[in-house]
Amino acid sequence: MTQFLRETGAVAQRILTELWRRRRSLVFWSLFPVLLLILNGLILAERAQLETADAFLQAAPPTLVGAALFFSCLGGSVATVVSEREQQTLKRLFLSPLSGVSYFLGIFVAHCAIGLGQTVLVWAIAVSLGASFTGPILLSLAIILLSIAAYVGVGFLLGTQFARRAEDINALIAAFGVPLLILGGAFLPASLFPETLLNLAAYNPIYHMVMALTGIAAEGDSFEAITSHFWFLAIFAGVMTGSGWLAYRRMLQVERQL
Repeated sequence: MTQFLRETGAVAQRILTELWRRRRSLVFWSLFPVLLLILNGLILAERAQLETADAFLQAAPPTLVGAALFFSCLGGSVATVVSEREQQTLKRLFLSPLSGVSYFLGIFVAHCAIGLGQTVLVWAIAVSLGASFTGPILLSLAIILLSIAAYVGVGFLLGTQFARRAEDINALIAAFGVPLLILGGAFLPASLFPETLLNLAAYNPIYHMVMALTGIAAEGDSFEAITSHFWFLAIFAGVMTGSGWLAYRRMLQVERQL
């Protein structure tokens, strides 16, 4: 067990160290949620006639789980898998005592750290502008971790099955992600959607992430009020994590034969 934890920590540390050395990626992943939060907050304050504090309180949850974590955890995990393939890291993995489970979990832990860093950043800026988050912190954290798990699982699935080169990443994110972000309420409040889009949004995991975190963190709802969103997200995260693991195992089998 100690060896397993050490291996997982080593993989996560290597990914985070590489990110730290590539400072531009770290800056962009920090700058993106900040700019998006400011834009969403200012738009809500103007168009919905809200006080600045209330506008940023409402803007923080969709900015975080709907957009920031999407690009860092889903897009980042796809990029990690593709780059590890192109750099032949997986080939070297077969020659080392490192287990596939440790490698998979190490990437997951690394992106959890990135996602939690973005969470602290978004929350800190919103609070500095007057937002007051009154919901249970542990429940908000559970929603954020489930969102990260869902994104990383989908990222493994896309990265192992559909992306072969770095050039494929942008096409994948654009084709799968942008429509889901809009339909999930990351850029426009779901209250503005017509009935047909709301019916479609019910099958969109990003919509449930946004609604669950907004209800708990911004509106102070009880767990009972967001139960359907929470369990949809929990089931989706579990299925995607399992699917991502199976896709990863299948990729390893293919790489061994090459």
